[in-house]
Amino acid sequence: MPIRIPEYLPAQDVLLAENIFAMNTRRAAQQDIRPLELGILNLMPNKIETEVQLLRLLSNTPLQINVDFIRIDDVASKNTPQSHMEAFYHQFSDVASKKYDGLIITGAPLAHLQYEEVKYWDRMTSILDWANRHVQSTLYLCWAAHAAIYHFYGISRTLLEDKICGVFEHKVLAPNNELLRGFDPRFYAPHSRYGHIDIDLWKSIPELEVLAQGEDSGVYIAASEDKRMVFVTGHPEYEEQTLHEEYCRDCDAGLSPAIPENYYPHNNPQNNPRLSWRAHGSLLFTNWLNYFVYQTTPFNLNELAENEKVKKDPK
Repeated sequence: MPIRIPEYLPAQDVLLAENIFAMNTRRAAQQDIRPLELGILNLMPNKIETEVQLLRLLSNTPLQINVDFIRIDDVASKNTPQSHMEAFYHQFSDVASKKYDGLIITGAPLAHLQYEEVKYWDRMTSILDWANRHVQSTLYLCWAAHAAIYHFYGISRTLLEDKICGVFEHKVLAPNNELLRGFDPRFYAPHSRYGHIDIDLWKSIPELEVLAQGEDSGVYIAASEDKRMVFVTGHPEYEEQTLHEEYCRDCDAGLSPAIPENYYPHNNPQNNPRLSWRAHGSLLFTNWLNYFVYQTTPFNLNELAENEKVKKDPK
């Protein structure tokens, strides 16, 4: 079954060229099933690139999925045409009364900014609280994962001088958890972040379970026992060249970045990078949609129970 995306979205041509089944609204309306309702709050600067990456991973299931792209503010994007934003993105206020089976909140390139210094932090916290009332399961990626941990549990990340950047090996810590069903005991995933939270702090949250961890990258996946929140500190959605493009961009900006670890053959940026994480990235999204969203969400979204977890004040 396909993922259902808006007509004329540029990602549609890319996915069809890869033989990924995506259908438009008219064709989807002919199928007599209830599709999953999925929101994507896209905080990345290059919206179109991130759309393709996420839709590719969401398409590999037998479920029909309606996707709403959401923007956090109406500030013009430097890397995405305004016409694209107006055609395909909803203001949060336009969907605030809607309920969703699933929500994805992406990372954001905010470097060493403290949370309160982020210009849209107040709106971000409002959306995090809204998700507890309106979404069955929320998947937080990279910066969003750390931001949610800070907002809900008062745990601050450590901002490192050197970016954790590269493709790192991770160990499955909870092989019986459905989110990791089908995973190899050790697998790879990309990271690109300055923030770090020690595993002891993750484990200090009683309702969370750490599912996968890397020796060099730290906690990679954690999830709440009720499956309502999933935290992924890396970027399983990244394409083969994404870290390379980030590295080149940092070099051009005069930042003297370290070469991404375990990424280029012989650690040489002149070589084409290795793609070693796509299978597990796809499986992670498929398992989340199946076991954490589809298997738990009510058929009537109006019956969605509010997440009664109490937010703790940041320390």
